[in-house]
Amino acid sequence: EVQLVESGGGLVQAGGSLRLSCAGSGFKFNDHAIGWFRQAPGKEREGISCLSPPDGSTYYGDSVKGRFTISSDNAKNTVFLEMNNLAPEDTAVYYCAAVFVRDYGLDCLRIYYDYGMDYWGKGILVTVSS
Repeated sequence: EVQLVESGGGLVQAGGSLRLSCAGSGFKFNDHAIGWFRQAPGKEREGISCLSPPDGSTYYGDSVKGRFTISSDNAKNTVFLEMNNLAPEDTAVYYCAAVFVRDYGLDCLRIYYDYGMDYWGKGILVTVSS
């Protein structure tokens, strides 16, 4: 069974940092792009960052560009999201998701918005206090 398991969420003060992890299993990690998404109550789900195989090309949404960094440990089938300079508006449930890709040149956030993702984690809450 395909699984994506997020960890590392919690409560952090504004201006602080937090690192999320997403451990994947049950699929070929190197054939899939892995992305991070978030959703606050009453708002649409937002693509915030994505990493494409196998060269590790990265993409970021405008709201987090310059503050968040996505990376991976391919040997462990794990993707990370380092979140810096957090603000209260970053409070949301954060999800990781995977999608099979053939064209490595595509922005994998565009794949999400245009087609969706194949597999989703259950999400973890990140709360940023003032």
